[in-house]
Amino acid sequence: MTTTTQRLLDLATAAPDSLDEDLVLLLREASELYQQGFATLRDAVAARFAGLTGGDLVAAATAAGMPCNVSQDRDELLLLLALAEWERTPAALAYTEMAEDAARRGVCLIPEE
Repeated sequence: MTTTTQRLLDLATAAPDSLDEDLVLLLREASELYQQGFATLRDAVAARFAGLTGGDLVAAATAAGMPCNVSQDRDELLLLLALAEWERTPAALAYTEMAEDAARRGVCLIPEE
């Protein structure tokens, strides 16, 4: 079975040779996988930090380089912690590079108005 990370890496590898409509299809699949991977990691982060107080979460998020403050609720702080971790994963890095390359080529999932 192919993991989310492996599939995203495969899509990112195929993207440079893809054109317009094919690239949009690759981006769409990659975006869905990106969201799935992030959701899975977010759940793991929530479980890992379950026992921390709000102040401890603010300190952890700040240490991870995410701007935050004590007025943010627990879910927001956990989201920031997950995002800080997710952005450094091979899956997220591959997707980001793929999306940036596609944008330079004029291809995007969000239609122009």
